[in-house]
Amino acid sequence: MSDAETTHKTANVPEWKRREVDELVDFVESYDAVGVVDLTGIPSRQLQDMRRELHGQAALRMSRNTLTVRALEEVGGEVAELAGHMTGHVGLIGTNDNPFGLYQQLEASKTSAPIGAGEIAPNEIVIPEGDTGVDPGPFVGELQQIGADARIQEGSIQVLSDSVVAEAGDEVSADMANVLGELGIEPKEVGLDLRAVVADGVSFDPEDLAIDVDEYRADVEAAAAAGRNLSINAAYPTAQTAGALLGKAANEAKGLGVFAAIEDEAIMPDLVAKADAQVRAIAAEIDDEDALPEALRDLDAPAAADAADDAGDDDEADADEADADEAQDDEDDTEDDGDDDGAAGLGNMFGD
Repeated sequence: MSDAETTHKTANVPEWKRREVDELVDFVESYDAVGVVDLTGIPSRQLQDMRRELHGQAALRMSRNTLTVRALEEVGGEVAELAGHMTGHVGLIGTNDNPFGLYQQLEASKTSAPIGAGEIAPNEIVIPEGDTGVDPGPFVGELQQIGADARIQEGSIQVLSDSVVAEAGDEVSADMANVLGELGIEPKEVGLDLRAVVADGVSFDPEDLAIDVDEYRADVEAAAAAGRNLSINAAYPTAQTAGALLGKAANEAKGLGVFAAIEDEAIMPDLVAKADAQVRAIAAEIDDEDALPEALRDLDAPAAADAADDAGDDDEADADEADADEAQDDEDDTEDDGDDDGAAGLGNMFGD
């Protein structure tokens, strides 16, 4: 098309259309995220209610599809791709929220609605078992005609079992629409269906946004925990794990000090507790009470877990037995210090 033809065609565009395109361009450019929503089947009253619910979080803008397409193409970039979704009864939606939040909000705002004759069942339609609350009359025949297992019992019309009256994709007849309306069954879900949305130059389809928030949060928390564990196990310090690494190092140093019987003021209580546990273990192995000083008679052997906790040591039992021999060599010092009467008694038994 020549420049002259383009100029002539543009000159013939009514002024109101130019203003409308300009307003649509301003609308698109004023939001961080812009999408196309399907408005098919939404009654005018409910649409107005939805617009009020969205106020402050998102805005809905409707116009002729041809003018909207022209505005999207004028903005260009990824936004221009939304023009491919401008078919049927649709509109633009703009928000400064992220696309995932917008999708969740639109899904949460959907409400049930009655279905009309000639419409397509969006899913399986079931008339549930129970009392319909309708007095005996011609209505029982209408129920039976659409496939419901209905009978007159106990002075009212009752459905004897859950009855599937339509499968997903079936066309709803006038009789079925009347029966469902009489029973207050609203099988249709009405709301703004998001066809596509563009945010920060990235295009999202609805399936990209349909995530389980709780499951996603759990996955993020699990990943964070795994990363923390990896950092700690690999001794890789970060701002988040430095404290835990220092704590782990302190515990390991303490454990080593106790195992090696290093006489340090910070671990002295643990060394004494370990020695006491070892003394008790040895005394419990001696069957002849007369061979034991009175202070060590009738002592129970400490539980393995308690002994390990008291000593702050996770080594195997045979390592503890080796430490018991070492403890016997040091009994004289223990007796002189007077830290443990039981240990002193055992030292006297074996001789100074």
